[in-house]
Order: sequence, then structure tokens, then C-alpha cells
Amino acid sequence: MPQKPVLPQASPSTPPSASAGAASSAHEPGGRLVIARNDPHVLGLLPAMGNRHGLITGATGTGKTVTLQVMAQAFSDVGVPVFLADVKGDLTGITQPGVETPKLKERIANLGFDTPDWHGSPATLWDVFGEQGHPVRATVSDLGPLLLSRLLGLNETQTGVLNLVFKIADDRGLLLLDSKDLRAMLQHVGDNASTFTTQYGNISAASVGAIQRGLLTLEQQGADKFFGEPMLNIEDFMQTDVQGRGIVNILAADKLLAAPRIYATFLLWLLAELFERLPEVGDPDKPKLVFFFDEAHLLFNEAPKPLLERIEQMVRLIRSKGVGVYFVTQNPVDVPDTVLGQLGNRVQHALRAYSPRDQKAVKVAAQTMRANPALDIETVIGELGVGEALVSLLDEKGRPAVTERAYVAPPASRIGPITPQERTALMATSLVAGVYENAVDRESAYEKLVGRTQTRQPDEPPVPGGSPASGGGLLDAVKDSLGGLLGGAGGSRSKDTAVEAMVKSTVRTIGSQLGREIVRGVLGSILGGNKRR
Repeated sequence: MPQKPVLPQASPSTPPSASAGAASSAHEPGGRLVIARNDPHVLGLLPAMGNRHGLITGATGTGKTVTLQVMAQAFSDVGVPVFLADVKGDLTGITQPGVETPKLKERIANLGFDTPDWHGSPATLWDVFGEQGHPVRATVSDLGPLLLSRLLGLNETQTGVLNLVFKIADDRGLLLLDSKDLRAMLQHVGDNASTFTTQYGNISAASVGAIQRGLLTLEQQGADKFFGEPMLNIEDFMQTDVQGRGIVNILAADKLLAAPRIYATFLLWLLAELFERLPEVGDPDKPKLVFFFDEAHLLFNEAPKPLLERIEQMVRLIRSKGVGVYFVTQNPVDVPDTVLGQLGNRVQHALRAYSPRDQKAVKVAAQTMRANPALDIETVIGELGVGEALVSLLDEKGRPAVTERAYVAPPASRIGPITPQERTALMATSLVAGVYENAVDRESAYEKLVGRTQTRQPDEPPVPGGSPASGGGLLDAVKDSLGGLLGGAGGSRSKDTAVEAMVKSTVRTIGSQLGREIVRGVLGSILGGNKRR
């Protein structure tokens, strides 16, 4: 099989270059990542504590986005890949050097910071819709019925029916790759419900109809573009450039945020992918990846208790895989207590208390920070200016430091969005340019069910397990994909890369019984199912 071409700018194992002066202004001599300053103290985050998770909170317009940018760039500078969702469209400025304006120069001097070594961070741009970045796709099977039911807003009964649909597809070797596969499978199950009742139990036509309507709504919102192949290879997030700096993976989320349930479910799927695929590493010297979850309240809104419990479990366990998760939201109360207690590195920007409810939220926020006898945290939260925050970071023993009032460090990169021309240039020179751009639509449930309908007599029952000649679907799919790769000669380098991405996606769709079991979604292992083997 042709080898995947070496990505010219990246190496997942390249150590940070000692000469990478880009990081100089963002580091203390002791190796801490400079986050803020409370003259004369510099408040820095220890890279070894980066996987102990964190929280950035504050009202709109208080500086959360700049804090996120400062932290993301600091991690990148020491060789840690980063993932972040750009919900406002202005975080792409992290890819370009900052500019020292007279106003900024004065502020830097007044706050006692050194002038930053102006530089941008290496980045890969992503977009579920494929408009502002490289497309991000997952198969329906990989998302699984549990996350899919949340995406569709299904009740318990409808979720049970969706699980049966996946089970029937498993038993018949039918691949569920994109939305038309799922729609065809739903129609097949609905039309033949009486045939399946004995083996699988009652299948409500009303529930099938509700799932179909939910799927139609998703398609109208453009979410159908997320389903398909080649599926995202999570290793493409774990890259460094030739200088050893971590790649910042920026997801364009301004349009995606218009459908909050899709946004939250997509990011939860990414977290679950990381949880499922990364090996245990214990407590590394620095994280393998830092994941910023902006608008974090959307993850927890309307989530059923079992899902909340499993999210809490995933956040707790993913730490040992070297992943740091940083939630960004307005108020700490947006995050459940069981998750909040695991977030060690805290940056609290101002909260405004205009109503009794707001005042209560401020009080709760103050109680989540480590007390400082010299600081009335509850009062100060309402007094903080833009770019000012209450900061508590973990020390060498993993203990939260006392809360300090401080000014967030200025980013070394541009504050604000990049231009369309800069975006085009970034995508053209990206590590994954040409890998995900072209969707692959191979034979799957839709093609097999449509073909079977056309060739079968009207009252002929469906054949359990599929046609013998088909090999169950999965084996033939892998065989065809590998055959095309091995048999094709003279293909271009970029085409080979895209084809290999599709083949990897094919292999990842296979469960423990080759040709029969489509793997369940990654969250299945977390929500009580079997891990993929």
C-alpha cells in the first residue's frame, strides 16, 4: 500500500526547538506559561498541570476570548497541539503576528509586561460545512445511536427504536455512513416492521416517523454535510510544525452555533474520539492536546442525567490520556458541580450583578475560587475591568494557588479575524490540504437497500444477514477500497493521501465481527457499551 506522504510542516514527535524565540515572551524562567500579571508577580501555568483542565468565565465583553487566545498560543509555543472552536470568527488572528500600536504599547508598559515577541501560531482551519476550513466528517455509525439520539432530540422510546435500527443494520452488514444511509435504513425498518418484530421487538411506526422528521430537520440545517467519508482522523489534530510548535486546530463555529445542539454534540463527539483513541500516558511533562470548549453551557443544557454522569466520567479519565479540557462560558454555574470540581486552572473575568439572580450567580462564582484573605472575591468580581481577571492556577503539587487579581497578558498574535486571502493561503499550505476536501460515497446501506428493492419481488421478505454474494457488505467495501488503492498506478500524491484517508475510515467502521458488526459510536464505551476493539 502506498505510504501516506509526509506532511511537510509537521511531525507529531518533533520536540520544541530551543531556538523558537516565539515563545520567549510567554514563558517565565521556571517554565510556566505566562497568563497574567499582578505586579510584581507573574501568574503562570505549569505545562505539567495543563492536563488538569481549566475554566475561563466572565460576562460578554470582559476579555474571555483574548484569554483563550493567550492560553492557546502559550500551549502551542511549547509544542502542545490545541483545538478550539471559533464561535465569533476572530480567533483566526492567532495565526498572524500581532502589531504594536501606540495604545497597545502604552498598555503593555503600564501593566509591567515585556513587549511580546510578535508571532503567529501554526494552524489548521476546520469547518463542518467545508466553507471556512477543511471539512470535518464522521460516519453515522461512528457517531452512534446515543449521540445521534441527542442530536435528533429523541425521547426514550424513539431512542430505543433508533438503537434497533442500528442493530438491524449490524446484523445485515449494512454500512451506515451518511444521512441517506440512515434514511434508507429507517424506511426499510418501517416498511418491514412486522418482519422484524419477532426478533427485535415492536417497532413503532410513529417513532420511525419522528426520527425521520428529526433527520430532515438536521439536513435542512446543513448537518448532513458532517456525515460521510473520509472521516476525520483524530491524529491530524496531534501535529507540530518543523519548529516543534503545536498546531492550533481552529473550528469555524460561527455558523455551527446557529444550531446549538449540533455544535455541542459535535464537540462532545470529538472529545469522545480523543477519549477512545488515545493511549494512557499518566501525567506527562506537558499535555498531548489541549481542548477549549467555548460556549460550554450548551454541552450541559437539557442533557439527561446519565449523559451528564458520563461526561463527568470522561473529563475525569481523559486527563490520564494527556488531554486538558478547558471550558469557556459566562458563569461557573453553567458547569455541573461534578465537572467543575475537576477544573484546576481558573480564570474568572467580570460578572455583572443587575438582578437578584445575577447577584446569586456572582456569589456562587466567588465560592468556586480559592479564598484569599486579602481579597474580597465576591466584591471584586463585579469591579474587574476589561482584560482583568481573578486567577488561580495549580502549583507543582496540583494544588490551586490562592486567587489573585491580575491583568491578562497581551497576546503575541493578532487580535481579530484574518482576511479571506490569508484564510485561503492557510488552507492551501495546511498539513491536511487535499485530504478531506472530496467526499467519498461508496456502496453502503442506501445503495444496497435501493438495489434490493429494485430486484426483489414485491412480497418477497428481506434476506436476514444480506445476500450471500455480497459478503455481508463490509468485507466487499474494504476489498474494493484496498483493491482500488493497490491496483491504481500513477496516482497523484494528493489523491493517494485522500484515498488512504478513505481506507482508514473504512477500517475504522469495522467492528469485532468483520463484515457483520458496524462499530457503535465512540460514546458507547463511555455510556456502558463495549469498547471498540
